[in-house]
Amino acid sequence: MAHRPKRTFRQRRAQSSDSDSTEEPSAEPGAPGLREEGPPPGGGRVEAADRHVRGRGPRSRGRGRVWASSRRAAGAAPRAEGGSGVPDEEGETHHSSESKDDQNSSSNSSSSLEEEFSSIAPRNEETSEESQEDENQDIWEQQQMRKAVKITEGRDLDLSYSSKPQTLKKFDTSISFPPVNLEIIKKQLNTRLTLLQDTHRSHLREYEKYIQDVESSKSTIQNLENSSSQAQNFKFYKSMKVYVENLIDCLNEKIISIQEIESSMHALLLKQALTFMKRRQDELKYESTHLQQLSCRAETSTNESLAIDEKTQWILEEIESRRSRRRQARALCGNCDHQEGTSSDDELSSEDMIDFQETQGDILQDHKKIFEDVHDDFCNIQHILLKFQQWREKYPDSYYEAFISLCIPKLLNPLIRVQLIDWNPLKFDAIGLKQMPWFTSIEKFMANSMEDSKKEDSSDKKILPTVINKTVIPRLTDFVEFIWDPLSTSQTTSLITNCRVIHEELSTCANEVSKGKQDLLKSIVVRMKKAIEDDVFIPLYPKSTVEDKTSPHSKFQERQFWSGVKLFRNILLWNGLLPDDTLQELGLGKLLNRYLIIALLNAIPGPDVVTKCNQIAASLPEKWFQNSAMRTSIPQLGNFIHFLLQSAHKLSRSEFRDEVKEIISILVKIKALNQAESFIEEYHLDHLKSIIEEV
Repeated sequence: MAHRPKRTFRQRRAQSSDSDSTEEPSAEPGAPGLREEGPPPGGGRVEAADRHVRGRGPRSRGRGRVWASSRRAAGAAPRAEGGSGVPDEEGETHHSSESKDDQNSSSNSSSSLEEEFSSIAPRNEETSEESQEDENQDIWEQQQMRKAVKITEGRDLDLSYSSKPQTLKKFDTSISFPPVNLEIIKKQLNTRLTLLQDTHRSHLREYEKYIQDVESSKSTIQNLENSSSQAQNFKFYKSMKVYVENLIDCLNEKIISIQEIESSMHALLLKQALTFMKRRQDELKYESTHLQQLSCRAETSTNESLAIDEKTQWILEEIESRRSRRRQARALCGNCDHQEGTSSDDELSSEDMIDFQETQGDILQDHKKIFEDVHDDFCNIQHILLKFQQWREKYPDSYYEAFISLCIPKLLNPLIRVQLIDWNPLKFDAIGLKQMPWFTSIEKFMANSMEDSKKEDSSDKKILPTVINKTVIPRLTDFVEFIWDPLSTSQTTSLITNCRVIHEELSTCANEVSKGKQDLLKSIVVRMKKAIEDDVFIPLYPKSTVEDKTSPHSKFQERQFWSGVKLFRNILLWNGLLPDDTLQELGLGKLLNRYLIIALLNAIPGPDVVTKCNQIAASLPEKWFQNSAMRTSIPQLGNFIHFLLQSAHKLSRSEFRDEVKEIISILVKIKALNQAESFIEEYHLDHLKSIIEEV
């Protein structure tokens, strides 16, 4: 390929022979563009070629891209008319599919074009004066023209070929084909079938791949949709974390105040209980000492007056004053069967009562102020449980994986203790555990649990038993150890009621041994033993002294005996909560055989003794004697049975024969059937056999 020579912008003459050439202004070095010459007489094709040649010189190569859009528009029409090829940025047009035939066919047209172009460039006398550079310029322009003509002719040939009508090839019948038979056809069909089967299998594999892609896309979509809820999950968990942290901070701050108020209330109740206990023991000591002094003075000198110190006199008068008030109160209530000594001497003086109420009121005021500056979401048990219930409903997996059922009792402990500050389980009119707000809230929370209700080891079902074991039982144990008076029937009945509720709730956790429950029952047994040792005192006086039922000795002895019977009855009320062997040891071994039987043996046989024996037998639990094959009573009742038979022997020889029937009934009730039959046969009391036959 010829390289374009360096262009010198010389002045050209017009090709016309009859006119002088017109000088054209040469391009200045700093001009924004090249000059354009007027159209030569040679025609539009030469003009178009000349424009391409002049527009693609080395001097203009640097600004080709800027000019392309402005300059092509001006030359578009001439190019369309002339059908010339468009050179590329290097001034050349490539045609990779040219053949040698195309080159030969275009040689004639190129030579004619050279002759035609020879007259663009006329030679005159001034030719010798032109420089070699001008000749090289002319040669390069001629080469570019040839290429343009060749490309144009090639396009014309293609267009002329495509415009020719298509002629159908005729079938040559003279051509012979190889013979065809069924085997060849079968073979070709099998080959075709094999190819189709292979294609089908390939399509199946592609189909399976597409199915997998669809499933994978669906899974991805699902994951993306789920990922959109991650923000909500994170927001919820973050809010719960902040809430629990704030709740713990609040409870940690308030727990000190709770403990202080608990201690104040406990100290107040303990002070009252110790006051009653000390007063009872002091009055018992003073009264017993006074009666002992009366007996000593009676033995030494009946005429000497008894001098009583002022303190003893005041105590005796105070004792009698309280007894008188209780008698009046029983009379108003219509209670005429009351035995002296079975009432609870728990009256306070007006001054002590006012002081107690004022102190209690101050404690309760402080109790109300504990959470007065706290929002309900952090001090209301129902609101707190609602927060965790929402967690359990929205995200049950994380709720159970976090062992929330173990955390809730610890969080609720301070709040439940606040509600228990004003709760006295020893008062007969105190609110029951099942009626407390925290109890009902926890029950509702457990009832709404999403876990399988058939599972006995459900974690949420253990919340209430855990709360009772960790919060209620310790407080109840404190009452038993320091405040409970086993001689008070009202206190014992109230305490038993609450203990039965606890026993029922803890029975749902049969697989879990409640250490708190065992400690509570142990405290109850210890306290009853202490009451037997400290509060039971039945003096023994000569029969001559107690024959007179109006004597102070007889009255004092009666009161103390019935006080012992009252404690005996209160101990046996624990039937079903304490083991039978424990109750038999306490009630029968330590109290009946050690104190009550001795007092009965010292009494005069008669209706009064039978009444006392009836009260003792009525206090015994019926389940101890439900065995129908039982013919002999329990061993701990041996002394009592012996006393009954001894009393029956004495009464059968006296006028109190009706009381003998009562004694036989007592023997039958406590399943001393063999002893009852022997006594009936011995005294030929055949009319009493029906009592045994009814059993």
